[in-house]
Amino acid sequence: MNQKVPCEEAFRLCKNALEQNDISAESADAIAKSLIDAELQGKSNVGWPHLVDYLEAVQEGRVDGQASPKINRSAPALFQIDADGGFPHTGVEQVFDEFVEITKNYGISALGVNNGYISGELGYFVRRLANQDLLGLAATNAGPALLAASGSKSPVFCTNPLAFAVPRKQAPPLVIDQSCSATAFVNIRKAAKSGESIPEGWALDSGGKPTTDPHAALKGVLLAFGGNRGANIAMMVELLAAGTTGANWSRDAPPFHIGNECTRTGLFIIALDANTMLGEDFSERVNDYLNTIQAEHQTYIPGEQRGLDAERRKREGLLIPDDVWKLLNKYDAKSV
Repeated sequence: MNQKVPCEEAFRLCKNALEQNDISAESADAIAKSLIDAELQGKSNVGWPHLVDYLEAVQEGRVDGQASPKINRSAPALFQIDADGGFPHTGVEQVFDEFVEITKNYGISALGVNNGYISGELGYFVRRLANQDLLGLAATNAGPALLAASGSKSPVFCTNPLAFAVPRKQAPPLVIDQSCSATAFVNIRKAAKSGESIPEGWALDSGGKPTTDPHAALKGVLLAFGGNRGANIAMMVELLAAGTTGANWSRDAPPFHIGNECTRTGLFIIALDANTMLGEDFSERVNDYLNTIQAEHQTYIPGEQRGLDAERRKREGLLIPDDVWKLLNKYDAKSV
């Protein structure tokens, strides 16, 4: 049975659970913000389940909860962050306000994180930029190689998500956040746990043959959406997230769910002040265009309904699955 609690209490319980597992208060605050935001957006696969993943990762030595990010500024509008085996959220949170300010001063800026653990919901980072009236683009190679490249039947890339967000006048921002795989890795892991089959086209087994068995998929390789075109985008993400930051290539990264080594993969973010480039209110121009194609062509606008649902959940509270509720309360009792 799910428990519904106010968002502020959900955040407190989440942050406390992280802190009770030897994660610094600064990192716990940054991570809890991202997890609660994922739940507000209705992205349950990368909300509470990721809290469990993060706790296990710290307990088993895959990530350093006390890591202190190292910030380097090689140019006025470039932010280079070494996560030092910790969570990428911490360094991004440290520089976020300055990142926004620099973008508005220079028109554009870029941020790269290396040596970090998985970043969770990628859309969180660009949505925050859109809420500051900026356009955001983000890429991460996240973890070990799971996805076949063009012409390959063996894993070369991780699922390599790409996220893009633009502000809208008097409406939730447009947010596109999707992996380059035909489905997210968590969906295959979920199907394996529940005993469900997966659709054809999602994965190959260890012998390079198409499979609908999630257990065989976990031992094989995921496929890109759209065939070679999706695989080409995965390569673009790899070069942005790992190539420009100096992070591990996906093929060199250890697993993010077992073992005691950090993936040390990369996160890459570009922020653009489109108002400066355009010379007028970009968010108003975007909103007029999106409203038109929605009205005249019944176009689905990514992020719109999620944004409206998020506002409702802020008022009504968040649902917490029973197993997570018990876990949160176990750590809450220890903190008393």
